[in-house]
Amino acid sequence: MRAWLVRGLVLAVVHAAVQTGEAWVRAGNPDAIGWLRPTALGLLVAVAVVWAGLDGWLGRERHGMVWFKAALLAGPVGGVLGVIGQGVFVDDTGVEALPVAITGGAAFIALLVLVPAGVGLFIGRAARPRATTDA
Repeated sequence: MRAWLVRGLVLAVVHAAVQTGEAWVRAGNPDAIGWLRPTALGLLVAVAVVWAGLDGWLGRERHGMVWFKAALLAGPVGGVLGVIGQGVFVDDTGVEALPVAITGGAAFIALLVLVPAGVGLFIGRAARPRATTDA
């Protein structure tokens, strides 16, 4: 399976799960927004940074483009899955939420994958041990 497809689908599911979990907690405790949103964003950023950092550290080639494609896939898929998750587990979110999820929501998710992945790739490549040559 293509690397970008795996990364994109996994991150779409992670984003949808976090979005659904956040909506579920907010429905039960509206005052939780002060700590909930930063925690959710931190978790999402950490997943992308660590995974891309491992790619960079392992020296995989062309992973900038892989992460770009993964972000483009994760955006709309994560948005749609988030709406489905909220509709099934939290409230009566319906089809009316889809246009926002596949436009603005998708763009936000794509950026929330792409930017931390770029940082992770940079850190991973910088931390990679250099090969020594004994001549």
